[in-house]
Amino acid sequence: QVQLVESGGGLVQAGGSLRLSCAASGSTGSINVVGWYRQAPGKQRELVATIKSGGSTNYADSVKGRFTISRGNAKNTVYLQMNSLKPEDTAVYYCHYHRILLSDDYWGQGTQVTVSS
Repeated sequence: QVQLVESGGGLVQAGGSLRLSCAASGSTGSINVVGWYRQAPGKQRELVATIKSGGSTNYADSVKGRFTISRGNAKNTVYLQMNSLKPEDTAVYYCHYHRILLSDDYWGQGTQVTVSS
């Protein structure tokens, strides 16, 4: 089992920045993919960014150049630095953890990000 705790959401004006954190605990495994997804009201959940245990990253086109996903020194914490935020970035952001060898998935509880115009 993997437990995920997210933090860092909030209200920010357009053009501002926020940093989300996802702390993983439990049987996290050494080979994994951690991602951030978001879901706006009335819309489907969508991928924002992922980072593999080896360090490679992937971003949705809508956030490229503005968001950066990274791992902390302890490797069990993943950050999403969000700059130049836009009102359309408003959503609940979810941390997702995939253990590759066990092929299982875990979701965090979600954290609200609201960007005002």
